[in-house]
Amino acid sequence: MNQSAASFRNEDTNPCLEETRASQKCLDTNNYNRTLCSNYFEQYKNCRKYWHSVMLQRRRTGVKPDMPTAAERRQILAAAVDRPY
Repeated sequence: MNQSAASFRNEDTNPCLEETRASQKCLDTNNYNRTLCSNYFEQYKNCRKYWHSVMLQRRRTGVKPDMPTAAERRQILAAAVDRPY
């Protein structure tokens, strides 16, 4: 497994790992019929947008690391009244 594939499956580097896995499972279950998995893809896309905006905000304010750790992300999501994506 190359480094990029490993980081894609690492919860510290992929803030949308849960959505990634759900999309893949849907594709596997539905014989790769992408139409049946569009809700999962939309959820993944919304997740990526949300965490990208968080990352940009942290960069602007000088917070390091740019992307919150997995533990920080869990705290951010737990503090939200509704899931932000």
